[in-house]
Amino acid sequence: MNKFFMTGFFVSCLSVFLVTNALQAKDEAQTQQHSKHLKKNSKPTTQERLNALKKFSNVVEQIEHYYVDEVSINDIVDKAIDGLLSNLDAHSSYLTAKKFRDFRAQTDGEFGGLGITVGIRDGALTVIAPLDDTPAFRAGIKAGDVILKINAESTLNMSIDDAVNLMRGKPKTPIELTLVRKSEPKPIVVKVLRDIIKIKSVHAKWIEGTKFLYLRVNSFDRNVVKSAMAELKKAKQAHRLEGVVLDLRSNPGGLLNQAIDLSNLFIKHGVIVSQKGRVQSEDIEYRANGHAPYANLPITVLVNSGTASASEIVSGALQDHKRAIIIGEDTFGKGSVQTTFPVGKEEAIKITIARYYLPSGRTIQAVGIKPDIVIPAGPVPQDKNTFSLKEADLKHHLQQELQELNAKDQKNNKQGKSEGKESVMSAKDISGDIQLKIGIDMLKVWDIFMASKEVAKK
Repeated sequence: MNKFFMTGFFVSCLSVFLVTNALQAKDEAQTQQHSKHLKKNSKPTTQERLNALKKFSNVVEQIEHYYVDEVSINDIVDKAIDGLLSNLDAHSSYLTAKKFRDFRAQTDGEFGGLGITVGIRDGALTVIAPLDDTPAFRAGIKAGDVILKINAESTLNMSIDDAVNLMRGKPKTPIELTLVRKSEPKPIVVKVLRDIIKIKSVHAKWIEGTKFLYLRVNSFDRNVVKSAMAELKKAKQAHRLEGVVLDLRSNPGGLLNQAIDLSNLFIKHGVIVSQKGRVQSEDIEYRANGHAPYANLPITVLVNSGTASASEIVSGALQDHKRAIIIGEDTFGKGSVQTTFPVGKEEAIKITIARYYLPSGRTIQAVGIKPDIVIPAGPVPQDKNTFSLKEADLKHHLQQELQELNAKDQKNNKQGKSEGKESVMSAKDISGDIQLKIGIDMLKVWDIFMASKEVAKK
């Protein structure tokens, strides 16, 4: 690098800082007012800033002069900014002009994708959750899968934004993912066809033989609360609703306001979630609105490692307010807030400005939600000796078997009569999901627990 350029560069920097110092001395009141917005007034001195800037400039000079390949000053600065942001945390990043355009296309345009949400866990690109009825879901991709390669490109040291941009593309175009899965001895290769991602965010089923509703929330889009309220109202009117199993498993999150409003259906008073950052103006406390039409409704919540962000806010708030029993596995632990700031005309930086905290004050970030009842996913254990009956019950059992056979013979004649009726969660569905089974069982004994608490108070 030209020595005269570097000398001029330092002189310019020094001039800027000296002028800044003079202005600060002249207008001390303004500086004090600004410091009120910062929780920690740890501003470096002018000399510390100059020393840090000199160190950076020396590094740039050595790279320009000695690096084996010629690198432009713009490329060096871009790489420096990119390295700085990526080393802050997994969600902060530098958006070059192309990346910034791609980032805006995620919300402004229609694009093809796989239907998965990814995050960085232990330094590896990890699937938070595949969304229901998407290409990734149909291809068998699971929460917790580590993406080792996207097509032929390694994901080691790859940012989340770069990985997402690689996986997106034109609908009906193929992509190949190499995955590492705990249950598999070696990496597996999955081929997926991109498609337009359209998801129904809320599903509801009546649980057979009970007055409980199974409410599945896949992601927190703008229609979640409206859809959930409609399902709850319909169930309450038709069946005298007595409990809800809220399934947030493999829910990667979404809109914060939808998470807060869903919590407002069940929590009447107090904080739902708070947001705290370094800049005081970013501190926000979201409180219950006091309405809570289902404030006394028994709730169990199902979670797993794919439960993240907004779904962790809901499950954590319900847990802290003692409004629900959380069942399943530890959640993902995504509890930070990102904001994009333009840099120049076409570039931008995306940085973490705050973290979410639950009503009890605990953080979600990198910790997640610990279930009240920890149970791995899987089917309900079955007794292999299913014909183990007492002699007195044998005749009755055989009569039931005959009735079931007769019912199967008549099934074809009755097809179509049930069309239009609400969907029902059958005993067969429940037997394949032990977390769901425990969620239902806990609702059945809810009144007993509540009664015992009242007795204890007396």
